[in-house]
Amino acid sequence: MNANFKSVQALTESERQARIDLAACYRLAAHFGLNEGIDNHLTLMVPGHADRFLLAPFGLHWSEVKASDFMVIDFNGQMLSGRGPIEDTALYIHLPVHRLAPRARCVLHTHMPYATALGMLENPRLEMAVQSALAFYEDIAYDTDYNGLAFDASEGERLARALGAKSVLMMGNHGALAVGESVPKAFERLYFLERASQAQVLALSTGRPLRRIPEPVANATAAQFAAGGTVGGRDRAELHFDALKRMLDRTQADYAS
Repeated sequence: MNANFKSVQALTESERQARIDLAACYRLAAHFGLNEGIDNHLTLMVPGHADRFLLAPFGLHWSEVKASDFMVIDFNGQMLSGRGPIEDTALYIHLPVHRLAPRARCVLHTHMPYATALGMLENPRLEMAVQSALAFYEDIAYDTDYNGLAFDASEGERLARALGAKSVLMMGNHGALAVGESVPKAFERLYFLERASQAQVLALSTGRPLRRIPEPVANATAAQFAAGGTVGGRDRAELHFDALKRMLDRTQADYAS
């Protein structure tokens, strides 16, 4: 879908910061190898609004996305500001998920290698066999009904229903989708989902059976994760994301421009 230029209105401070965080998210996803060429999309609701989101123009590599690049797209699929092409699957996946999923202020869809590999298996479940997986205990939805490219809104609505109130959707034969109330929270889910998936794929590659963590221990540890979400009065995900942005500031500070 091609989009015409529309002028960017004066930004509020909250939108400026949101753009910086989303641009950082793109750069970090590229840094950690979570992207696939110029495909897939990361989006964020515009602060103070419930009917529009930020989307990077299609054609940019994730390693070059800047805060000023983002278009603002409303829930009718219309560009309110910015310049560039709107890729169809970005519109038809992200718009319905933003609109329908309770936690989806930030929506990150990738074909990252290890989570995608799990989705190719007959049993695509992230097993509770490593500590990092326990952070996702009962917070992953599974869609095993691959339905082709999302070239209409009905497919995005189907995915949003499959996600429900959870933070992660494992998309069978496709990829993964992680959502959160903010960019740091969504990126934390995406990053650790890939790490836990990587550990599982590596363990399975030995040909030896997984040793799953007993259900009572898994349940109790998940509760510990939930209770230990802050350190020194600050959210763990925000601390992690701030550290990662400092890394970007040292090596590719133009993301914030």
